Amino acid sequence: MTTDISKSGGSAPKDEPPRSAPEAIRAIPVRHYGRYVAAVLAIGVLVAIVLAFANGDINWNAIPDNFFDDRIMKGVRETLILTFLSMLIGVVGGITLSVMRLSKNPVTSSIAWFYIWFFRGTPVLVQLFIWFNLGFVFEYINLGPIYKDEWSDFMTPFLTALLGLGLNEAAYMAEICRAGLLSVDEGQTEASQALGMSHNKTLRRVVIPQAMRVIVPPTGNEVINMLKTTSLVAAVQYYELLKYAQDIGNSSGATVETLLLAATWYLIMTSVLSIGQFYLERYYARGSSRALPDTPWQKIKANMLSLSNRSGVR
Repeated sequence: MTTDISKSGGSAPKDEPPRSAPEAIRAIPVRHYGRYVAAVLAIGVLVAIVLAFANGDINWNAIPDNFFDDRIMKGVRETLILTFLSMLIGVVGGITLSVMRLSKNPVTSSIAWFYIWFFRGTPVLVQLFIWFNLGFVFEYINLGPIYKDEWSDFMTPFLTALLGLGLNEAAYMAEICRAGLLSVDEGQTEASQALGMSHNKTLRRVVIPQAMRVIVPPTGNEVINMLKTTSLVAAVQYYELLKYAQDIGNSSGATVETLLLAATWYLIMTSVLSIGQFYLERYYARGSSRALPDTPWQKIKANMLSLSNRSGVR
């Protein structure tokens, strides 16, 4: 008597051919023709700009010849000094104004609001001219037994640039610091007060360290912006990078070349500051981010490793 294996649930006959594996799915990427057109147009515009500068009447040798000129290097140094001191005034003033703005005292809060309203509402170049020409209003500056002199001798181009940039920056830093202080949960302040900490100690030990995560990124942008804004002080006869570059260009006849030289130095300085801003943001993100962003060197190593893995698979 024979038994039907298929019906009885037994194993298949040995002479049945094995089933073949399903064919792998071949994914065909969608073609984005608009991207190709945009890339070709962008490359065409870039080539046109490069050809325009290459065929223009520009003495490119003037840039490397004056790149390390003594006056240019002095201008770079004065620009960095002015940037640092102006930001120092701006940060200290901004923290003070932000605390005043958040104060429950209506007088201090109103004064801080008016300061921010005035300095943010007027162009920095106008403020520089006002400081530079206040000698027409105040003939002397009299601080009693401490200091007394004519205003024109007191308000030098350096002091004009420092006050004009620093006090204007304080208004912007006040809003940045205020946003950072408001980002800290109120429960942190209540817990500190419950532990018997004073208001000033709570700000120094609890609130400000946590607010730095919010304050640092826009402050880094303000530093970079301040470095470029220092070029405006050439209007009040203060010699920094742009002013020295203009003088060299006027005396040598290479006006455009020296302006391109100044632009190159600005790009170098802002690039260095951008790298410093990245590592500073990465430092203050340690308490909030589970995974810190990769550094440029880590990204390069990761890309090299991925390329080597792909070549090994092939």
